[in-house]
Amino acid sequence: MSEVSLKHIKKIYPYTEPKKKGEAARPTNLKITDEGVVAVEDFNLDIADREFVVLVGPSGCGKSTTLRMVAGLEEISGGELYIDGRLVNDVAPKDRDIAMVFQSYALYPHMTVRENMAFPLKLKKVDQATINAKVNEAAEILGITEYLERKPKNLSGGQRQRVAIGRAIVREPKVLLMDEPLSNLDAKLRNQMRAEIIKLRQRINTTFIYVTHDQTEAMTLGDRIVIMKDGVVQQIGTPQEVFDHPANLFVSGFIGVPQMNYFNARLVKKGEGSYEVELDGKTVSVSPDKQARLAANGVESQDITLGVRPEHVALFGEESGMFHGTVEVSEMMGSSVHLHLSSLGQNVIVIVQTMDLQGQHKEGFKIGQEVAYTFGGNVIHMFSKEDERNLELPR
Repeated sequence: MSEVSLKHIKKIYPYTEPKKKGEAARPTNLKITDEGVVAVEDFNLDIADREFVVLVGPSGCGKSTTLRMVAGLEEISGGELYIDGRLVNDVAPKDRDIAMVFQSYALYPHMTVRENMAFPLKLKKVDQATINAKVNEAAEILGITEYLERKPKNLSGGQRQRVAIGRAIVREPKVLLMDEPLSNLDAKLRNQMRAEIIKLRQRINTTFIYVTHDQTEAMTLGDRIVIMKDGVVQQIGTPQEVFDHPANLFVSGFIGVPQMNYFNARLVKKGEGSYEVELDGKTVSVSPDKQARLAANGVESQDITLGVRPEHVALFGEESGMFHGTVEVSEMMGSSVHLHLSSLGQNVIVIVQTMDLQGQHKEGFKIGQEVAYTFGGNVIHMFSKEDERNLELPR
């Protein structure tokens, strides 16, 4: 079993004032206290045995720092870290039964692939027969058997990353930590390696904690994803949960490509448990399930930020629909077109499929063309102007 539990974990770095007169302090969005700069604040997460958890967020949000605290490469400033029920705050990295795959591969250039993969086992003084068996098994799982006698310089980036992963899994660690392992690869290789990692986790009995800034990796790899901003966890949930029910404005904008459309609107409570949204003088009826959640939270009439994902906006003929816009940019994406409309004094993105249900290509859109669009009350997201939280979710 390899459960991991982080309880009220925090990381504080010393804060130093500018050394020279007139020198500006390093800008940061992190909280600064009397103790220093809070890089990770009150992080709580229970990870089940063999679960694949992804920490995702923009640069500087604290995700890699959190991973390094689990690895023992960063000292924990506060809170408790448990692996298999054992408190490991003060346990050396080599004694935590974890392995880590870094962004930079970190392979020994003078060693062959086989020697690189065998190295951690040799350090543990494992017998040669066992080493050979484990290396061969890992190489077969990762599809790199034919490269075992090559040096890293003779491998592609994707092959080197497979070797780095192989070196980690031969140890059969309880927890496998991966810190942006695909960020150095091109788009095609990233797609291939994502698929390889998905297959890998089915074949080894290990708990994965994976760090990335790429939401596509987070959504495709994770059983659950942890979205962070400025050292604070914003939401924890399955990929579908955070896509369908983002906790706040930040999560809604971070998850989903292209980004969600936002409008300044007003939520109106019409009666007991009845709501509608007013936008540009028009009314959008809120779906019954969303009305029930708003009512359960005691939400009153208020100005809101209304969110609608581009894939949930429907186009109509020029005289139909509720809202009108002018096509400013048309991005051909193959199976769909991303239209950027000038509408309601802002940019509105709409995703339009290029084929109809009969497999026929639809007529394209021209720059300057006037279009009409609408969206249903079942796909809207309503965020508080005061604290940016999703009004449908409990506080």
